[in-house]
Amino acid sequence: MPTSATSKLNARKEPKKVVLENDFAGIKAGQRMLVGTPKMVDNYLRKIPFGEKRTVQRLRNELARRHRCDAMCPVSTAIFLRIAAEAALEAMQDGTPVSKISPFWRVINADDKVAGKLNISRDWISHQQALEQKR
Repeated sequence: MPTSATSKLNARKEPKKVVLENDFAGIKAGQRMLVGTPKMVDNYLRKIPFGEKRTVQRLRNELARRHRCDAMCPVSTAIFLRIAAEAALEAMQDGTPVSKISPFWRVINADDKVAGKLNISRDWISHQQALEQKR
């Protein structure tokens, strides 16, 4: 049986700081790269104020700075963002109201690649964004 996104989100993992030996995904050799955790990304999402949006790049930059790194790994960040979104959707399926789940639509847009991998309509994401813009 596959591991649930909620289990992946809540797994005890510690962030890692790596000094790159080679250039990687736009990050230069010698720079300090943060490999975060799913929970770190989820906590970031939960702190975005209602009605505001962030880009993945901003999320990466802010978390990297908080951890005294030059950059945050774009590959693991995308994976962790998806885990946070899927865990939010699992919670919603279990009856948690939308107002209490991690607001992943404040970072993930309906036309983003990751949105197509989620078990929810892209229109639902657009609808959540529209609801927040009306208030």
